[in-house]
Amino acid sequence: MNEAGKSVGPARGELRVEPDRILVIHDEIDLPFGEIRPRLGGGLAGHNGLRSVRAALGTPDFHRVRIGVGRPPTTDPDRVAAYVLGKFREPKADVEALIDAAADEAQRLVEEAP
Repeated sequence: MNEAGKSVGPARGELRVEPDRILVIHDEIDLPFGEIRPRLGGGLAGHNGLRSVRAALGTPDFHRVRIGVGRPPTTDPDRVAAYVLGKFREPKADVEALIDAAADEAQRLVEEAP
């Protein structure tokens, strides 16, 4: 994910897709676990993958499905990275429900796109 722009940028160019027709689904430590929020554009909140996509597209104006994973009790960058790359601590059923809800939101955005 941290280097997603390396594939998103060339694909966008090859397919001639406008940035507002691109959907990125990503983890969001600034949302509590289980919360899902769609968004068009906005800040990057230190998310390296979003930074990479924004750099490749030249704009932050792409759609996102933000999946809340919660924030670890530290600001140490190494520990935060380990948290988001580690296994979920929540029950498997809760993680599966979160994945289903995120997929439903992504499908809704795609189906409602003009």
